[in-house]
Amino acid sequence: MVKLLVVLLVIILVVLVLMMIRWRSAPPPPPPPPPQRESPREILKRRYAAGEIDEDEYLRRMSGLNQDW
Repeated sequence: MVKLLVVLLVIILVVLVLMMIRWRSAPPPPPPPPPQRESPREILKRRYAAGEIDEDEYLRRMSGLNQDW
């Protein structure tokens, strides 16, 4: 009876060790994607909507962005 318990304990320990090895060797999760940059037009729209710039400033800067240099 004691031999059976020792064999069961050894089997359980081997299984636990194998599970730990498998868990540690798992690949790390992928890095998060880089944040998306706002375009100059999106920044102007956001600033105008937030009240940081007035309509004249918004239109002046937007027309400057629309010009082909």
